Amino acid sequence: MDYSALKRPTLQDLCGARGITPGGRNKAKLTAVLMEDDQAHNVDPSDWVTILASKLVEKAADIYQTVPEEQIRDYPFVTQILLACYAVTPEQYRRKFGFDSYQSLQAMIFAVEEINANPNLLPNITLGIKLFDTCGAMRRAVEGTLWMLSGGSKSIPNYQWKEKTHLAGIIGDSGSTRSILMAQILGLYRYPQVSYFSTSPILSNRNQFPSFFRTIPSDEFQSRGLAQLVTHFGWSWIGLLAIDNDYGQFGIQVIKQELLNSGACVAFVENILSNHPNRNAPQIVKTIQESTASVIVVVSSAFDFMSVLEELLKQNVSGKHWVASESWSTSNLLSNKRFQQILAGTIGFAVHSGKMLGFREYLISFHPSKYPDDDFAKFIWEQMFLCKWFVKVDNGTTQKCTGGEKLESSQTIADFRLPFNVYTCVYTFAWALKSLLQCKPGAGPFHDGQCANISSFQPWQLLHYVKNINFQTDDKTHIFFNDKGDPPAIYDIVNWQLGATGNLEQVPYSKCSPSCLSGFQQVTIPGKPSCCYECAHCPQGKISNQTDAVECQQCSWDMCPNQKQDRCLPRTLEFLSYKDPMGVSLAAIALFSSTIPVYILMVFFRHRTTPIVRANNWSLSCLLLVCLSFCFLCSLAFIGYPQPEMCLLRQVTFGMVFALCISCVLAKTITVAIAFKATRPGSRLRKWSGINVSYSAMGICVFVQLCICVLWLSHSPPFPEYDTQTLSRVIIVSCNEGSSGVFFWIMLGYLGLLAAISFICAFLVRHLPDSFNEAKFITFSMLAFLSVWVSFVPAYLSARGKNTVAMEIFAILCSSWAVVICIFVPKCFIILFRPNMNSREHLMKRDKEQK
Repeated sequence: MDYSALKRPTLQDLCGARGITPGGRNKAKLTAVLMEDDQAHNVDPSDWVTILASKLVEKAADIYQTVPEEQIRDYPFVTQILLACYAVTPEQYRRKFGFDSYQSLQAMIFAVEEINANPNLLPNITLGIKLFDTCGAMRRAVEGTLWMLSGGSKSIPNYQWKEKTHLAGIIGDSGSTRSILMAQILGLYRYPQVSYFSTSPILSNRNQFPSFFRTIPSDEFQSRGLAQLVTHFGWSWIGLLAIDNDYGQFGIQVIKQELLNSGACVAFVENILSNHPNRNAPQIVKTIQESTASVIVVVSSAFDFMSVLEELLKQNVSGKHWVASESWSTSNLLSNKRFQQILAGTIGFAVHSGKMLGFREYLISFHPSKYPDDDFAKFIWEQMFLCKWFVKVDNGTTQKCTGGEKLESSQTIADFRLPFNVYTCVYTFAWALKSLLQCKPGAGPFHDGQCANISSFQPWQLLHYVKNINFQTDDKTHIFFNDKGDPPAIYDIVNWQLGATGNLEQVPYSKCSPSCLSGFQQVTIPGKPSCCYECAHCPQGKISNQTDAVECQQCSWDMCPNQKQDRCLPRTLEFLSYKDPMGVSLAAIALFSSTIPVYILMVFFRHRTTPIVRANNWSLSCLLLVCLSFCFLCSLAFIGYPQPEMCLLRQVTFGMVFALCISCVLAKTITVAIAFKATRPGSRLRKWSGINVSYSAMGICVFVQLCICVLWLSHSPPFPEYDTQTLSRVIIVSCNEGSSGVFFWIMLGYLGLLAAISFICAFLVRHLPDSFNEAKFITFSMLAFLSVWVSFVPAYLSARGKNTVAMEIFAILCSSWAVVICIFVPKCFIILFRPNMNSREHLMKRDKEQK
């Protein structure tokens, strides 16, 4: 036998022998590879190194799992193997794998305490937990499963100790291999099992594992997602690298097929050989160097990929962009300064990190003093702060734990990816128990509508409710299971870039465009994906009260956006009210103005026998003064909240009163013209000179206006209207004149026609004897009247809101004052201040002088 090929095994040989990958994907403790002794006689001498290494690692793992921690130092070869296999210092190893597991344990305790403290979830029901550490060993996983099923101090198959508590289900294991063994046993009894970190696609087979569920997606989803991530960036020339176990081989095959289906090309496929001491790293690096592919997808554990990184570093290979599977996308490799140049820009999938309100504070409050009988709590504290509670000999290198160390200063408390999965596992059972508890007899899911008893239910009964759970966590993560027991496939996309400190830092979110704040909406950019957008202000009248709003929301008709357009505020009502300064002013002017015609009427009545009053048709003058007083008063109907009755009457009242007023003026003009024409000898107008002619003319004019108003009210009456379009922050309450205001303009046009006829008639008779002739005054009054209303039309059409109403009131007052001033003020001046001119002799004298 040739022994020349034998060499002394190195620690790396021990670690790599027979596929031993401690600290890999499932972070298990060392598990020895078993080899039967009767196989050794057929082994080639060159493989004896591998056999020896396997046996040594097996022994090291056995000692590590059974010997107390304080006695491990008595086995130096165990410490050396651990250091070689994990490629980290003892402190890093303990801090990494100790506290990660303890975080998950605390997440379970935190969830149970939170559920028990919630009176709305499981009232009068208290949840409890039993813990069993599999130590990463398959034998202990089976043993723990049987122990929990037995319910006693011993694990006896098909036997259950009677206990006061009732086993609802089992949470675990973290490793897929151990979960498969557990699920095969638990499936026989239909006990629900929910794992928080087992990702093997095999576990989705409901025929083999009918009672298995998990809160982490299957590797099948991850593989498809990684392929979609690659194609999303338009990368079409890809290298693939995978570990040579089920995890890597299944994942890489799915990724390859998805890439080929999308039209991309695979440059190479290389495997990391776990049974080789160097993991086949030289050959892999050579392939990477020779390939022109700049993007490489790696499906492997961090430990197995580390050998490739070491070789890349040794050969100074850089410029490659790495796409990471969730097994190493958040590992310590990415924070190792030695690999920064190689791994900068790495992107990949990570287990979804949810939010557990209060958990960080709960974790920070951890202190060994709270658990005086828990030696593991002291051990965790020692590994976190690299100290010892009891130091017999102070060699200057070991610090003593003081208890004053602060957990918030530790970088180990980072994200809660795995603890969140454990948290949702506990809540899965809580919500299933709640559904069981809320079952109503006669409407239950079991035979004849029966319900399960919360204190004595069968495992298959709770399994029914676990299958159908559907709830949301505090951070709005939706939890449910499909028909294969898998949850919604949710991953975080992580990207590692050099931060301000010069270290690789994780950037958990990657967006094409920055988030749109409240008050903005996303506007897609033509030719770019939907996630690439611009942020635009919400349109007028719309708001967005959330970040990244796809579309702004319309405020209700009585609300308007605030200045930031992130919430709706009540809109103010606008109308000309008596509380408004302008409304009060116009009302006061109208009331005062209405007294002037009354005062003039009193003056005329007192001097009714004088020539001035008698010469100008005393009865028509009195009627005209009464109409003018009502003209002033009708403007008050336009002030105040537009009620339906006021809308119906105010324009009609204005039209009828003004029609009567202008008819009186027209009658006076006709009377003047007929009076002087009839004085001529043989004139035929003598029979038309009576007062009845004037009243008849007035009646005809008013009747026409009355017909217009009746048609208006019967065909399209005015009504109150809320104008929400003119002003964004104000609702204008006004009267809609109906039929687009056609009848209003006909009525107003008719008044203009009467005023124009009066003006023409008065203008034609202006040269008659001045002593008895008021045609000049009528001419000026109608000219002023027409000027006011002609100016009113453009001003009315351009005004908005209450200014429209104020403009009409102003026109009513001005036109009424025009008639009062031009016709009656000169007469009152003579009557009151020039009484000598108000005599028959004076009038006759002036008449002779004119002749």
